[in-house]
Amino acid sequence: MRDLVEIGMGRTARRSYDFDDIDIVPSRRTRSSKVVSTAWQIDAYRFDLPLVTHPSDAVVSPHTAVEIGKLGGLGALNAEGLWARHADAESALAKVAEAAKEGAAPSEVVRRLQELHSAPVRPDLLTEAVRTVRDSGTTVAARVSPQHAAELTPHLLSAGVEILIVQGTIVSAEHVGTGDADGGDGADSDTEPLNLKDFIADLDVPVIAGGVSDYRTAMHLMRTGAAGVIVGHGYSPGVTTTDQVLGIGVPMATALIDAAAARRDYLDETGGRYVHVLADGGVRHSGDIAKAVACGADAVMLGAPLAAAAEAPGRGLYWTSAAAHPSLPRSRVARVAGDGGPVDSVDLRTLLHGPAQDPSGTVNLFGALRRALAKTGYSDLKEFQRVGLTVRH
Repeated sequence: MRDLVEIGMGRTARRSYDFDDIDIVPSRRTRSSKVVSTAWQIDAYRFDLPLVTHPSDAVVSPHTAVEIGKLGGLGALNAEGLWARHADAESALAKVAEAAKEGAAPSEVVRRLQELHSAPVRPDLLTEAVRTVRDSGTTVAARVSPQHAAELTPHLLSAGVEILIVQGTIVSAEHVGTGDADGGDGADSDTEPLNLKDFIADLDVPVIAGGVSDYRTAMHLMRTGAAGVIVGHGYSPGVTTTDQVLGIGVPMATALIDAAAARRDYLDETGGRYVHVLADGGVRHSGDIAKAVACGADAVMLGAPLAAAAEAPGRGLYWTSAAAHPSLPRSRVARVAGDGGPVDSVDLRTLLHGPAQDPSGTVNLFGALRRALAKTGYSDLKEFQRVGLTVRH
């Protein structure tokens, strides 16, 4: 039975939970962390880590996408980001860093991002970025917003993209409008809304779509033929402002569990078609990754935790693509590493695999996940999704 609370006369609301509200329950059995697996597979693509990067220019360049692939994860390029708009993306990122110097007004940094994103997406630059990753031999993934998916996907496919991510702040399988589709991260468009079901049916590559925050929308996206559904909207404390700007948001633990329920029902509905659930947001520490999997996630999309890497193109800054929306930005530019940030920069390998000297759970993110599986007696991620949970109340 749903936990409903009365918030006023004649109006009730469902109680929901975030990662900070829950804990994982240990079991009677433990294992060595050397005999557990954190591997994850979507379609024909297998990864040693259940990691997909949030497609932010602050985290992913073509070169960091390659490095993340070699370390066991999946680096997702933003096909509408600076690498697709500027021949010298490094100089563009330097302008963001310059604008974000100590004492700068937050609005000034966002304005700089908006200016940089006002340049058009160039198919030649997009192709070059994708081919850099493809030529390395690692799996190639790229993100497009719903309103630009039809336009940019042919260029991405011809360049060699193997996994396509259709992602906005909030994505639905049904959009009602008069040609004013807004995928959440770009300008309003005069093009017809994307019919996601027809779009996916015409593609030969797996599509991951989202974000969603409730059972019904997750189920609708699964029925479009998506191979994976993104839960959340890249929420990162101190960075994203969707809840402040739009008043919309569902705590991640509840959103994931609801999406996992949709996945289970869809599996029964189709007689065995499994759709992966990706958690995008709410992860600050390694324990949150474990909690995301415990709530039903097959993989996590990480943004801010990876922005602390020395290789991150954002130079210790983090923002989501919603920061560059020309009329309604929904992300700040926040310092996450170095120069007064919460943590010091470390290399990507150490960030993901350790060893760690900091006890706060911001380094050795996936070594900690292995240890969580081992300490609770589970051998792989699918088993760990059945671990017991408690609520802190």
